[in-house]
Parts: sequence; C-alpha cells; structure tokens
Amino acid sequence: MRGRALVLVAALLLQLLLLAAAGGAGAAATERKAHNYEDALRKSLLYFEAQRSGRLPHNQRVAWRDHSGLTDGLEQGVDLVGGYYDAGDHVKFGLPMAFTVTMLSWSMIEYGDDVEAAGELGHALEAIKWGTDYFIKAHTKPNELWAEVGDGDTDHYCWQRPEDMTTSRQAYKVDREQPGSDVAGETAAAMAAASIVFRKSNPHYASLLLHHAQQLFEFADRYRGKYDSSIAEVKSYYASVSGYKDELLWAALWLHRATGKAHYLDYVVDNADCFGGTGWAITEFSWDVKYAGVQILAARLLLRGEHEERHRSTLEQYRAKAEHYVCGCLGRNADGGADANVERSPGGMLYVRQWNNMQYVTNAAFLLAAYADYLGDDADGAVSCAGGETAGAGEVAALARAQVDYVLGTNPRGISYLVGYGAKYPNRVHHRAASIVPYKHSKEFIGCTQGFDHWFGRRSSNPNVLVGAIVGGPDRRDRFRDNRENYMQTEACTYNTAPMVGMFAKLNRMARQEREQEEVAAPARSTAADV
Repeated sequence: MRGRALVLVAALLLQLLLLAAAGGAGAAATERKAHNYEDALRKSLLYFEAQRSGRLPHNQRVAWRDHSGLTDGLEQGVDLVGGYYDAGDHVKFGLPMAFTVTMLSWSMIEYGDDVEAAGELGHALEAIKWGTDYFIKAHTKPNELWAEVGDGDTDHYCWQRPEDMTTSRQAYKVDREQPGSDVAGETAAAMAAASIVFRKSNPHYASLLLHHAQQLFEFADRYRGKYDSSIAEVKSYYASVSGYKDELLWAALWLHRATGKAHYLDYVVDNADCFGGTGWAITEFSWDVKYAGVQILAARLLLRGEHEERHRSTLEQYRAKAEHYVCGCLGRNADGGADANVERSPGGMLYVRQWNNMQYVTNAAFLLAAYADYLGDDADGAVSCAGGETAGAGEVAALARAQVDYVLGTNPRGISYLVGYGAKYPNRVHHRAASIVPYKHSKEFIGCTQGFDHWFGRRSSNPNVLVGAIVGGPDRRDRFRDNRENYMQTEACTYNTAPMVGMFAKLNRMARQEREQEEVAAPARSTAADV
C-alpha cells in the first residue's frame, strides 16, 4: 500500500511539474503577444491634436501642425474658428465631428478612471473640449446651428496643407426653415455626454454644455428634417442615410443620463416604435446609424434598474434589439437570414463594408465592451440570441478585446492599423497635412496642383507620422495596400479613433490586473515545481 501511495505521489508531482512548465510556456507566449495598451492610449489622444482646426494652443504636442482656418465663418459674420477636420481633408463636417465628441465622452464616462490612472486625463478632456468649444460657437441661436465649414467638392480638387488653404470656406447652417434634426440631435448628444464628463472638474462649463444640449434637442425635435436635404453640399460625403429618428432617440437618452429627468426617458419609450428604436435590428453602429447605440443605452437602464415600472416592457424590447446587435457580432443569431450576423475576415476582423471598415470595428469593440460591463450587473449575465443560442458576458468582452488586438497588429499581416504603434504600421496615410513637408519647416506656399504634383504621388513615406490615427483598414480577406491613393483603406477618421480611447484605457487596466495575478500565481507554481 505504501509503495503504491509513493507511486501515486510521484505521478502527482510529475503532473504538477508538467502543468507548471505548460503554464510558464503559456505565460511566455501570452507575453510575446501582449499589447502595450497604455502606449496605444497615449498615441490615440495625440491624433486629435493633429486634426485640430483654428489657432493652436501653446501646449500643442503635434509640432508639424500650425494655425489654420482662422477666417472660418467670417463671410457669414460668425466666428467658426476651431473644431476638427474629420479625416485627411479640410472640411469641418458637423455630424461626424459631433459623433466623435459623443464617443470620446462616452469613453470617459465608462472608463475615465482608467484614463486618469494612465496619466492621460488632461489630454482626454482637452480633446473633448476642443470639439465642444466649437459647438458652442456654432450654436448661434436656439434654433440655428452651423453644420459645415468648407465644401467637399472644391476641397477634394486640392492637395494642400491646412495652413495653405485656398479652397472655399463657405459655412452652412440648419435652422427652422432648413432643418437638420440629425446633426442638431447628434450635437445635443455630444454636449449632453460631455456635460457629464466635465461635471466634476468644471461644473460651470458642464452647465453651459447642458443648456446648449437641451436647446438643440428642442430645436431638432420641433423642426424635423434631414440635414442633407437642407445642405446639399454634404450629400456626397456624409449623407444621413438612416434619417434623423435615431439621433433624436440617442440625444434624448444622453439628456436623460445627464439630467435624470424622466420626460427624456418618456420620449424614448413613447417614440420607441414609431422612430424604429424597438423595430430596427441592426448589425452596424456608426456616425450615421445610431440604433445599436440607442438600444444598448436603453438596455443599460433596464439592467441597472434606472427606470420606472411603466418603462420596463419597452426597455425589454430595446434590450432584445441590443442583443441582436451583440449576437450579430458574435455570429450567434441562428434566425434572421444572412444579414443577421456580421461577416468575419479569415483573421477574425468584423467586416461590414469596403470603405473605412475600421470605423465599424472600433465602434463595435466599444459597444461590446460596454454591454459586457452592463451585463456584469445582471444576475443572469448572458445574452439571448435569435434562434435560442446564448453567450456570456465574458465571451462578449473577449470579442471586443480581440477586435482591439486585431487593430494593434494581431492579424495575418502583423500590421498595426493604429499609426505610430508597433514596429509596422501604414506609412502613406491619405492625409494632406501628414503627406507634405511641415509648414514650420517650409513656409513656402504650396498650391492645389503643386501638392498633387510634388507630394501626393510620392512613393516614399509621409514626412509626418499621423500618430494615433486608425486608418480605414484591410478588406474582407485581410488584404491591405499601403498607398496614399488607396483612400478607402489608408484614410483615417476621428470617429475611428474616438471609441478606442475608452477601449485602450479599459484594456490597460485589465492587462495590469492580469500581470498582477500572474505575479501572485508564479510563486505558487514555483512551489509546486520544487515539491
């Protein structure tokens, strides 16, 4: 008996040694694949400084940029200096700019403590305020909002630095006669969300933002209409395909979160059916199509019990549609046909469409992560998919992280689509300012055609690295061509990076916790190996 026991002990010790060795190898493999989310966070916030329009501050860190657009609004008798260029051109489009600020603010609302822990709170607040300061200027009357500066057609005929701009700076507005419920609603959402962010650090500013948000929502709701019907110049660039009803629901939810006033939630519940909030089953979320975001925000209220009993049944319908989106990303909707799930590339990237697909990837990652966190408060903690399948909160969170890691280089090409991060990233980003010698180094004027002739067609890397930009990214087969002319893949947009601010901060905290757990577990494995 004793001999048999010794054999069993020896076998057990051998098994422990093998497990310890496997654990060590696994840890080493994980370490090799680990991403520096803190570095990614720092770089993502730098990108917004590169996109600034207006008079740059003394603490501007992106030194290859200088003042630009200093006469914006002058012809119309209004000060429209400031704000952000949306991508690689120099038009200030109000709808995607507002969505960018909403997502930056949502990032801070959910993961602001993580941003602060990484030492980036100040830069994140500056990124939001650069946008909201501009929206305050653009909201010149209760029922008037300047929604665009510059003309996309003339702008695209030029390849110039923003400091040399010779293109039209015509400004366009929406008002009672020419409504724009979508752009006014999204701007209301941005200012309401930002008011939550600034409530502690700058309460006076937060109150000002909330005042503007409430006025803009009333304007958007009272004078309904699509902004691209009022501003024809925007149709070729940022047409409101989904209409304005999703923005009205979206704005109302953000105002409810900012104020706690029941009538905003009543609005979301009362209009749930006629505005499509509980009708549309969507598998994308973007600057145009907000329904998935609306549904997830509404589901949060249900999961956290922040509602009255009369709201419950409608919020449950919102949650069902929110989970359709989540399950669609997971590929778990067994019912609903081919469009019920999001396509995946061979490398695992969520694929929605050819042009700037990364916007759908980064926004999906954020929604999935946020919803997984909301589910953590639910006793069941699971998602119910069409056709009977389910998924746990952990699986939802894992998919979100996998999408972020894909962006950072865990993909078949081993390329980071966050410019400036890692050893390999796009060097020929479709971006006028980044692709031309910096104004501070060469103040010699560069005209429209001169920019095309001397800079656009160059095969060499851009002279300026657009750090923190997330480019359009690869196609459905994970193929990517780093070419300035390939704007569908190499142009970056502010709304690609905005949701990643929150994701990088969250994952940085998670990675730190994992390292701490690994440090605690290592002595235990060592002890087992020594036995």
